[in-house]
Amino acid sequence: MTMMVDAFDYLFDGANWSGSQGIGVFLVQQLLLTVTALGIAVILGLPLALWAGHTGKGGFLAINLSNVGRAVPVFAVLLVLALSDPIGSEQFGPYGRAGLATLIALVLFALPPIITNAYVGIREVDQDIVEASRGMGMSGVGMFRQIELPLAMPVIVAGVRLALVQVWATATIAALVAGPGLGRIITRGFANERTSEVVAGAILVALGALLLEGLAVLVERRLDPLRVARQ
Repeated sequence: MTMMVDAFDYLFDGANWSGSQGIGVFLVQQLLLTVTALGIAVILGLPLALWAGHTGKGGFLAINLSNVGRAVPVFAVLLVLALSDPIGSEQFGPYGRAGLATLIALVLFALPPIITNAYVGIREVDQDIVEASRGMGMSGVGMFRQIELPLAMPVIVAGVRLALVQVWATATIAALVAGPGLGRIITRGFANERTSEVVAGAILVALGALLLEGLAVLVERRLDPLRVARQ
C-alpha cells in the first residue's frame, strides 16, 4: 500500500511533470510515437490488405507477412535499428533520442493485426450478398465501397484498435536503448532504486492503454453500419 501511495505522490507532484526529463515530455513522446506509427501502418498496410481481400489475390502473401511480423521480436528489431549507422540512436525531432529507430520498429509491429483483420474482414463478407450485388450490375469498385467495406468495417477497425493498444504498450521498450517514451520513467526508477517511480511509470502506461482502448471502442461502434442502422 505504501508503494502505491508513494507512486501517486510522485504522479501528483507538479515538479515531476516539468523539464526536459519530466513526465510531460515522455508522455508527449509516447503519444507521438503511437499515433505516428499507427498512422503509417494504416497507410502502408490497409490498402494492400483491402485490395487482396477484394480481389482474392495476394492473400497468402498478406497473411504470411503478418505471421512473420508477429514472430520477429520487437526489441531485437529496435536494437538492430538503434545500432545501425543510417538510423542510429540520435535525436529525431520531438520523438526524442532513438526516435526514428523506435518509430520504424513500432510500424513493423503494428502492421500484422491491421493487415490480417482487413483481409479477413473483406473475405468473410457474405458471398450471397456479393453475388446479388454483382447480379444487379454493380461494378467492382461500387461493390467494394457500398457492400464489402461497410460490412467489413467492424473487423477492420478492431484490427486498428488492437494495433493501437499494442503499439502504445510496446513503445515503453524504447527506453531500453535510451529511447523516448514513458519507459524512461521506469528504467530511471530501476537505475536509481526508486520503486515509486517504477510503479508510477507502469500506472501511466496502463491508464493510457485503458483510455485508448475505450476511445477506440467508441470509434468502432460509430463506424459499425449495422449498429448505426439499428439505432
